[in-house]
Amino acid sequence: MTDGTMKQSDKPRRALARYLPLAFVVTVAALGAFFLRDYLTFQTLADNREALIALRDANYLATVTAFMLAYIVIVGFSLPGAAIATLTGGFLFGLFPGALFNAVSATIGATGIFLAAKYGLGDRLAAKMDASGGAVRKIKDGIREDETSYLFIMRLVPAVPFFVANLVPAFVGVSLRKFILTTFFGILPGGVVYTWVGAGLGDVFARGDTPDLGIIFEPQILGPILALVALAFLPVVVKKFRKKPGA
Repeated sequence: MTDGTMKQSDKPRRALARYLPLAFVVTVAALGAFFLRDYLTFQTLADNREALIALRDANYLATVTAFMLAYIVIVGFSLPGAAIATLTGGFLFGLFPGALFNAVSATIGATGIFLAAKYGLGDRLAAKMDASGGAVRKIKDGIREDETSYLFIMRLVPAVPFFVANLVPAFVGVSLRKFILTTFFGILPGGVVYTWVGAGLGDVFARGDTPDLGIIFEPQILGPILALVALAFLPVVVKKFRKKPGA
């Protein structure tokens, strides 16, 4: 077999190797959504709250480590239960350092998805988007015009699915450093809100109620978040204005 033939035969293998990380994430996510949807719930947390508190009190560091690893896996494979994990962080560790544990874990998990997408498809899609025109090119140009603002907005706006906000930056060629920074600081406001709710779960359990996860859409909560969105979008508006003739 000649060297040329061997190189050609290696191409499909290299292509398959690139797709494996993302394919693995998607497969585990699908299996997790099917098999774990009835376990990663508020009721499971309520039923096991005393055991979790006892474990935390007996070995705080081991509990923190186990919690963060579980949270990373949930986010990294887009398993159901991310909101419950955030509540658990607040319930076990309080608003602080619970919010910090939640944000760090979510950022690490999101970075795993980002790297899997970037390694498998991101660089090739980014190149194709550069070569294409129309709406696709405009989307990428818009993000590249002010990556930091757009990435922050995707994290701050509750309407943008977390999984989507992990994939889009990989597909438009965002750097790893910028992805990590905007993810961590972008998810902090919403993460603090849900961690705060989790910190008050003791009273919720005592009443036999369930937490109101829609609290983030309350005016007193959503207002400041939208203000942060406006602040993040301000550099984009300023740049657009400066490009206008006579500005």
